Amino acid sequence: MITKMTGVLTRVLDDEVRLQIDAFEYQVLVPESVRRVIQMRVGQEVTFHVTEYLEGNSGGNRFVPRKLGFNTEAELEFFDLFCTVEKIGSKKALKAMARPVREIADAIARQDARWLSTLPGIGATTAEQIVTTLKRKVASFVMAASAPAPAPGGATPPEEPKARASKKKAAAAAEPDPQPVVVSMDADGQLVEDVYQALMGLGHNPIEARTRLDALLTCGKPFKNLPDALTLIYAQKG
Repeated sequence: MITKMTGVLTRVLDDEVRLQIDAFEYQVLVPESVRRVIQMRVGQEVTFHVTEYLEGNSGGNRFVPRKLGFNTEAELEFFDLFCTVEKIGSKKALKAMARPVREIADAIARQDARWLSTLPGIGATTAEQIVTTLKRKVASFVMAASAPAPAPGGATPPEEPKARASKKKAAAAAEPDPQPVVVSMDADGQLVEDVYQALMGLGHNPIEARTRLDALLTCGKPFKNLPDALTLIYAQKG
């Protein structure tokens, strides 16, 4: 069984992406929360943690293997846990994971069935079932999300002020003036996630928020913070 795939991202569609590995292009189904993070990385190399399932038709005489991709191993583990809830299969779990794992896990830990029922494809009854089944199993996902990430290779000792100043001067002399560019997911995925959450908080449903976010990311105009992004979004026609 394949557990990880690395290749060049060639296309990002509504519910899936295409990954080029050597001479082969693979279809990988992704949840909306993953799509938002990688949609501006077309043409770049990406890595997915993957799992597989067989999708059958109503007659049960044809089965199609599907690959599901996630940005982190924790997302994949949470997906597997989500699928242990009664009447939640792979397709339903994938659709429901429109919000970050940390938010879904936190809502389960708080037993907030009302919040969970706002996820795509999750009704009030299913939300209650999710809480009942998983409320004692998500602590690790909540704690992992809140823990600060360690610095690569350990902490770096602080530099002396003079050394920092000389480095800044050298860098300024060596590099041309930076030109404004459109923010990319690879550079600041958290900002894009913040924009999406702000749109949801302003009353847009997930489809509207996603449409407006996609329009922002393809408009060609730079933004460096949340207020700039919202100004651009609402300045666009429609």
